[in-house]
Amino acid sequence: MTVTTLTSREFNQDTSRAKKAAQEGPVFITDRGKPAHVLLTIEEYRRLAGKKGDIIDILGMPPGVGDVEFDPPRIEIEIKPADFS
Repeated sequence: MTVTTLTSREFNQDTSRAKKAAQEGPVFITDRGKPAHVLLTIEEYRRLAGKKGDIIDILGMPPGVGDVEFDPPRIEIEIKPADFS
């Protein structure tokens, strides 16, 4: 999979290039040097939207893209003393 990065200006000036690049992999579109948008083929979008996050896909993303928030639920564990009578 090839990852392509274009500035907003490059994307606006050559949309057909971005669409062709999306056939090979995601196209990241930056605003002021930071990733702002991603262009995917509809097939890739449907594949990603059809399932929950996959750790392999998340780890394969370029740095700064797809930051993942992780807030696991708190588990309340009640500890009772053992009754040895």
